[in-house]
Amino acid sequence: MRLDGKVAIVTGGGSGFGEGIARRFAEEGAKLVVNDIDDRGGERVAAAIEKAHGQGSALYARADVADNAAMSALVKRALERFGRIDIMVNNAGTTHDNGPMTNVPEAVFDRVFAVNVKSIYLSALHVVPVMRRQGKGGAIINIASTAGLRPRGGLTWYCGSKGAALTLSKAMAQELASDQIRVNALCPVAGDTPLLPRFMGGDTPELRAKFLATIPLGRFSTPRDVANAALYLASDEGAFITGVALEVDGGRCI
Repeated sequence: MRLDGKVAIVTGGGSGFGEGIARRFAEEGAKLVVNDIDDRGGERVAAAIEKAHGQGSALYARADVADNAAMSALVKRALERFGRIDIMVNNAGTTHDNGPMTNVPEAVFDRVFAVNVKSIYLSALHVVPVMRRQGKGGAIINIASTAGLRPRGGLTWYCGSKGAALTLSKAMAQELASDQIRVNALCPVAGDTPLLPRFMGGDTPELRAKFLATIPLGRFSTPRDVANAALYLASDEGAFITGVALEVDGGRCI
């Protein structure tokens, strides 16, 4: 059990990559705090983990990751239930529709940067002091995107938010290394998740074929792909890995 005795918070854990990460971590012995703003999804995932791994193995905690008070409450609830936090996965994310950058409303731009960037700042404010007090280090994983490494027009502001996530991850890794808190980023290519139609500007067989043609291994990413990479970075197997941006992309960034 590669995460036995560990406690992890996974934001956006009610679907997609977050659900995959939460379920995979639970398989390896972690206790999970599943966060989302979709109560139905978050409760479903937490219940499924408890059914598979025992009562008390997971908790659903609603919180808007872009809200300071909500993030503070999320961390407090995790501590009340499990007593510690070893792994923080900043997975919750959003995007704007694929299209001209000047067509994106200001409110949508603000929300993209609040969820994709500010959330990392807020999680650090509340989780880093906990990890420092515990005195045993920790692992922070920020789910970025290939869009932060291989930006393209149409998703300009989303690309910018993921580029910020990558730079933040590296700077955080350097600053927190003395505390043995490792910070890494994952860069998945698009998966067949609820955000896929927004990334592609629709969802048709033609659009899917066009996108898949840019991925050398010829398929979308899956939650399991991303979860396995996150597991490595969160586990002791990744104990000497910090400040990396790991591509989980079937070769798209080549």
